Amino acid sequence: MKILVADKFEQSGLDGLKAAGCDVVFQPELKDAALRDAIASTQADVLVVRGTAVTAEMLAAGALSLIVRAGAGYNTIDVAEASRRGIYVSNCPGKNAIAVAELTLGLILSLDRRIPDSVAELRAGKWNKKEFSKARGVFGSTLGLIGYGNIGQEVARRALGFGLDVVVWSRRFASGAEQPDLPVRVVASPDAVAEASDIVSVHLALSKETRGLLDASFFSRMKAGAMFINTARGEVVDYGALEAAIRERGIRAGLDVFPGEPAAAAADFVTPLAALPNVYGTHHVGGSTDQAQEAIAAETVRVITSYMTTGRVPNVVNLARTTPATHMLVVRHRDRPGVLAHVFEHLRQGGLNVQETENIIFEGAEAAVARINLDGAPSSALLAALPAGNADILDVRVVSL
Repeated sequence: MKILVADKFEQSGLDGLKAAGCDVVFQPELKDAALRDAIASTQADVLVVRGTAVTAEMLAAGALSLIVRAGAGYNTIDVAEASRRGIYVSNCPGKNAIAVAELTLGLILSLDRRIPDSVAELRAGKWNKKEFSKARGVFGSTLGLIGYGNIGQEVARRALGFGLDVVVWSRRFASGAEQPDLPVRVVASPDAVAEASDIVSVHLALSKETRGLLDASFFSRMKAGAMFINTARGEVVDYGALEAAIRERGIRAGLDVFPGEPAAAAADFVTPLAALPNVYGTHHVGGSTDQAQEAIAAETVRVITSYMTTGRVPNVVNLARTTPATHMLVVRHRDRPGVLAHVFEHLRQGGLNVQETENIIFEGAEAAVARINLDGAPSSALLAALPAGNADILDVRVVSL
């Protein structure tokens, strides 16, 4: 299996892929037209990327069957086009959670103690103990988490160790059927988090539901002078509304992500927020520790080797959660060549599309049962024709889904 690694990737991951028998093409600087051309020329089966954009044009250029995002988010990949082409998209969730959580706590402490400003003054030859002795301290404060996946949970663990109270909003708790393991308090909405918290930290994936979710209304509910931390995605926040809240209500912000940030590792980038007092910005490096990257590399190798040896893709993100199937055709049959071909031909003639199918073999491999999900109900004539046309079909029945 040929693997095109088109982004920075750990040597341990490259070695792991080669040890598994993969033909690895490592070209970490590829992007845009060069990546499209490499996909076409290598005819790679699998593409591995980190932050590099993967477009519909690229997907049309070659023979990819799997894209692995060596990280958690996958908004830089045209997942809809991949789904249309039957290309798996997989990621490595949770492997950088500790790294992002560590940066989150670092930003909180930096805002409270103004560590970057203090360092800058000292480097400039200025001693200003009087000024930088002013800090509120975070012990006993309330930290509100918007989102409570792998990263949010790791942040909560560390925050509890610092003596913070933690409140959480997450859709996973909306029904009440699931409750968090840690001693955190669940609230009903992002606005409730804003109202309750001295510090708000965002840990949401970017989707059509979360894009721009934290807007002017949200910031109007935050306490004056509270902290706002975003190590998730810039697009989940209305940064114009955040800028107004910083200027007008003294909100202090620690931001690792920005809308429209460069795709390149180094580039010119100007954002008004970064120049404001009480704002500390970093370079979308939340997951960029050696520990996290080694874990991501190992998970990428696991995903690819599983696909290569079993045909199954761990962490796949673009399989349908529901299908148009309305009925299941259950066919009990002798395990003989041509039985399923006979069934599928009659379904084709009946204008029925197969959505999902499995064929389970009984002990001894003499008989099997096929479960075939269909987008409509088979007619009585079709059901009668199946056993009549093949003596190896033992029984046929239909289940409504």
